[in-house]
Amino acid sequence: MYSELCGRIKIVYSMKWSKNAWDSISDIYDKTLKSTFISELIRGSLSKERFIFYIQQDALYLVDFGKSLAAIASKLDEPAQRAMMLGFASESIAVEAALHEAFFNQYGINREIKIPQSPSCLLYTSYLLRMTNAPVEVTMAAVLPCFWIYMEVGNYIKAEAKLADNPYRAWIETYGGEEYAQSVYKAIDICDALAERSSEERRAEMTEAFITCSRMEWMFWESAYNLETWKI
Repeated sequence: MYSELCGRIKIVYSMKWSKNAWDSISDIYDKTLKSTFISELIRGSLSKERFIFYIQQDALYLVDFGKSLAAIASKLDEPAQRAMMLGFASESIAVEAALHEAFFNQYGINREIKIPQSPSCLLYTSYLLRMTNAPVEVTMAAVLPCFWIYMEVGNYIKAEAKLADNPYRAWIETYGGEEYAQSVYKAIDICDALAERSSEERRAEMTEAFITCSRMEWMFWESAYNLETWKI
C-alpha cells in the first residue's frame, strides 16, 4: 500500500506544472465551453450587440495585457525567453489589434469614442497588473490562461461551427489557427521551465494565479453576453 502511494506521488511530481495546472481548471473550462456566449458564437447566432461589446472590452483588456507581457520580459533571465515574451507583446497583440480594427470597421464603431472597462474587465486587468509585482513565475502563470484557454476554445469552436455561414469566422480562425497555437505552446514551455526551477510553494502560487485568471476568462465571456455595465 505504501509503495503504491509513493508511486502515485512520484507520478504527480514528475508531471509538468502545466498538466497539473490545466487539470485543476477542468470544471472552469467545461463551464466556459457551455457558456451561452460560446454556444451562440458557434451557431453564428450571437447578437451583433453582444459581439461588439466583447470586441470593445477585449481591445481595452489588450492594452493592460500587453503591459503584463512587457513586465514579464523585463524580469526573465534567459535571453531566448525574454525575446519570446517581447515577441508576444508585439506580434500577438498586433494580430489581435488588427482583428479588432477589422471588426470596428465592419460594424462602423468609432474608436475615438472612449468607453469604460466593464467591471469584469477592470477586475481582470487590475489583477494582471498587480501580478506584475509578484515573482516572474507567478506573473507568467497569471497571463497563461489568456493564451491557453483562447486556443482551446478557438479549436473547440472551429471544430463545432459551420464557418461558411458564420459571421464571426475571422475571429474563430484567428484563435483556432496553427500560428496562434505555436505561440501558446511556447508560453506553456516558459511556464514549465520556470516552475521546474521553483519551490513547491512557488509552484502553488503559480497554480493559484492560473486558476484565478481562468475564472476571470469565464467571467469575461459572461460579462459580454450580459452586456455588463456599472450599476451606478
